[in-house]
Amino acid sequence: MTRNYKFTISYDGSRYYGWERQPDQPLTVQGKIETVLDRMTGREGNEIISAGRTDAGVHALALTANAHLDTGLSPTEIRDYLNQYLPEDICVKDVRIAGDRFHARYNCVGRTYRYTCYIGKLKPVFDRKYVYVPDRIPDISRVREAAEILIGRHDFGSFCATPHMKKSTVRTVDLIDISVNNDLLTFTYHGDGFLRGMVRIMTGTLLEVGWGKRAPESMTELLEARDRSLAGFTVPAKGLCLVEDEYNKG
Repeated sequence: MTRNYKFTISYDGSRYYGWERQPDQPLTVQGKIETVLDRMTGREGNEIISAGRTDAGVHALALTANAHLDTGLSPTEIRDYLNQYLPEDICVKDVRIAGDRFHARYNCVGRTYRYTCYIGKLKPVFDRKYVYVPDRIPDISRVREAAEILIGRHDFGSFCATPHMKKSTVRTVDLIDISVNNDLLTFTYHGDGFLRGMVRIMTGTLLEVGWGKRAPESMTELLEARDRSLAGFTVPAKGLCLVEDEYNKG
């Protein structure tokens, strides 16, 4: 009997070319999981759909996905089977039976991302794959002032890594929290959706504000321009982690 299953997945994206399966690239998270699903069900062509596609090198703490599977295994047995055969840098944290119409991408109403910078004086030896080390410490007050301008419903075309985006680049970002805890500078973003590269471009732009390369109030002009070439640099993927996907209850 075919049923729809909801998955919660975490992974270290360091060695992967992103989530999305690619015909010429075997090292993708989706590809690895689907290979094990095919083995588990004894059928080829199983597809697992994620709430969003993380880019190469980006990590996930709790990514949501769904798949329609024909299997007699229980959700717990599916979880355990996957974790037995998946590589050590991918973990299926939870599997549940979902409604037939549940779709991880289309039903998602919110996402939280976290970008982490290391601003300590010593090398982050054991965290080096998960943090970006800027060459100087930004002025946090300037960064927060600029972030406030970006909060709201705007056209974020200036922060989109896809040139000539055909679909709408309007998104709602209702939280940009900048916090400092010991040697870590953390940017937390929450919104109804994010464009390709958007979080990394926003973070690079905010860092440039903190370094004095651009004024906080210039964010208004940047939003109006809808021109990627006017925004800041794209911070490295390794500092970015998808924290969670959100869905309406019921």
